[in-house]
Amino acid sequence: MKKLKNILFILIISLFCLQSPTLADDIQLRNYDGIELAKGTFISVMITKEVSTFYDDVGAKVEFLVNTDTFLRDINIIPKNSKFFGYISNINDPIVGSDASMVIKIVKLQLPDGFEMPVKGYIYSPKANILGGNATEPASYITKVSKRQGMPYQLGFVPGATLKMGKHYSIAAGTDLLVVLVAPLYITHTVTN
Repeated sequence: MKKLKNILFILIISLFCLQSPTLADDIQLRNYDGIELAKGTFISVMITKEVSTFYDDVGAKVEFLVNTDTFLRDINIIPKNSKFFGYISNINDPIVGSDASMVIKIVKLQLPDGFEMPVKGYIYSPKANILGGNATEPASYITKVSKRQGMPYQLGFVPGATLKMGKHYSIAAGTDLLVVLVAPLYITHTVTN
C-alpha cells in the first residue's frame, strides 16, 4: 500500500510539473542554427574618439559604434549601438612626399546586451586598409616654355623635383567608417530587443 501511495504521489507531481509554465516558456527563442557573415562583409560604424598619428601610438585602443542595424535575410544579426573594438596596428610618420598613415585592426564585437565575440577585420580603405598616406604637393613649380605647332611660345608650369613635407593624419570623433571582415564571422547569438 505504501508503494502504491509513493507511485501515485510521483505521478501527481510529474503531471503537475509538466503542466506548469517554466522559464523556457517565457523566453522567445529564434529558430536558427547560426549565421555566418562572409569574409569581405562591410559594416557601417562611427568612431567614438579622435585618433591621430601625432599623439597616438601603435597599440592604442579604438572603439567604434554601429550606426545601423545589420540584417541578414530577416534577422537583425548586429543591432544598432553594438560596439567594435580594435587597436592601431601600424603607424607611418609623415615624410617628404607623403602624409602620415595608420592601420586599425578590429578584434572584438560587443552586442548591446554585453555578449562578446572575436572578430578579424580592419577599418576599410581602398589602399589596402591603410588610412591616410596621401602624396603631398610639389614644393615648387618650374616655368616651362614650349612652342606648339602654329602657336607662339607658351608658358606653363610643371612640378619641381622636390615635394612638401607630409602632415599627420587624424580621424575626428563621429566620423563614419566601414569595418571590413577579413575572416568569416560566425554569429550564434542575437538580441531580440
